[in-house]
Amino acid sequence: MGDEATLFERIGGEPAMARILDEFYARVLDDPELGPFFRHASMDSLRRMQLEFLGAALDGPLGYSGLALSHAHQGRGITARHFNRFTQHFLETLRARGVGEAEVVDVIARINTYADDIVGRSAVSE
Repeated sequence: MGDEATLFERIGGEPAMARILDEFYARVLDDPELGPFFRHASMDSLRRMQLEFLGAALDGPLGYSGLALSHAHQGRGITARHFNRFTQHFLETLRARGVGEAEVVDVIARINTYADDIVGRSAVSE
């Protein structure tokens, strides 16, 4: 049982996820609703943190060293609609990069477990 590949490995590991994140953030930055959230962000730092986060969330070898998600996203005006658009871009990027449908579903399910931390409790019903 210990020989089973993790979700992170099934996607292609760190090299594949780095390429996925590059394409994903290109989509997000082009989105008129999401792009403004990243106007003043260091994209290199954000990609590095996102790679760590996904590496940890998808059972990969990476540890997440960033702030708690609820703290990092607090007060930024992120709504459930924003979260859903963000997640949709990630889903589309995974599919465009040839990630299998079972893995796409698993990744999105894992990401969705963090929705409350990202949008805050008051925005969940939007």
